[in-house]
Amino acid sequence: MFLHLGSDVVVNMKDVIAILDLDVTSTSKITREFLTVAEDEGFVVNVSDDLPKSFIITEIDKKSRVFVSPISTATLLKRAKSHGGLGNI
Repeated sequence: MFLHLGSDVVVNMKDVIAILDLDVTSTSKITREFLTVAEDEGFVVNVSDDLPKSFIITEIDKKSRVFVSPISTATLLKRAKSHGGLGNI
């Protein structure tokens, strides 16, 4: 199953490690440092120029990627559930 992250970007559900709300998690210093390091090292992929609402941590072909998406975590969760990608969450 695939998860649409916005624009023309989709990822395989088996590659998704975490889907996180940007507003909630960015209050943590550790999360801000993680995102800064990920961006500095070239792991961040901005899905759209729209206001970011979530970020999705993935591992694709043994490479970490952090996708920044304008789609809320609630919508991403609904999409994942509707396609059978997330069991009983």
